[in-house]
Amino acid sequence: MKTRELIEALAADNGARAISTSRALALASAPGIAIALTLHISVLGLRPQLFSLLGDPRILFKIALTILLALLSFRVVLRVAQPGARVRGPALRLWLVPALLAAAILAELLAVPEGLWRQKLVGSNALFCLGSIPLLAAAPLAGTLLALRQGAPERPALAGAAAGIFAGAIGAACYATHCPDDSPLFVAAWYSLAIGFVAAAGALAGRRWLRW
Repeated sequence: MKTRELIEALAADNGARAISTSRALALASAPGIAIALTLHISVLGLRPQLFSLLGDPRILFKIALTILLALLSFRVVLRVAQPGARVRGPALRLWLVPALLAAAILAELLAVPEGLWRQKLVGSNALFCLGSIPLLAAAPLAGTLLALRQGAPERPALAGAAAGIFAGAIGAACYATHCPDDSPLFVAAWYSLAIGFVAAAGALAGRRWLRW
């Protein structure tokens, strides 16, 4: 086989693997998200009068931010599932989420009296938030890890952490429609911590189950 033919064959094989992995991840994430939504509706439920409250930009912001994190982290998961794929670009885009959150926090601090900052940070459901987001993220995490086993991640712990961020974002997006705490301060503290728990669990699981 000539060198050019070998290169073309390798490129075709990598392309086929990427398509296969993308399809597997999409198929695996769909039921996981469906389970998370079903669990959310049946156990937590939507926030009372949610749709009438959507005029509050803070509510729209926290829902949109968690969905954005899910979309961006899914791109990272796709890349880490493929050996040799460049992860840096999609991973750097994740910084858009904390950047937007930091801007929202600054706006909140400027708009709210200093005496209320602690109240906004602590909120009324911090512990419930810490338990609910990982619970809702469990099925998406399991499905994504199973799909990653069909790929060939070079760094299993990193792949598991990316899966955890994606699953945690799904759980956070669901919980955001139930949560009565809308302050960006609350989101930064407690949503981030809960997603961090899921990411850590994903990293540990990936290190064990995604090794070649």
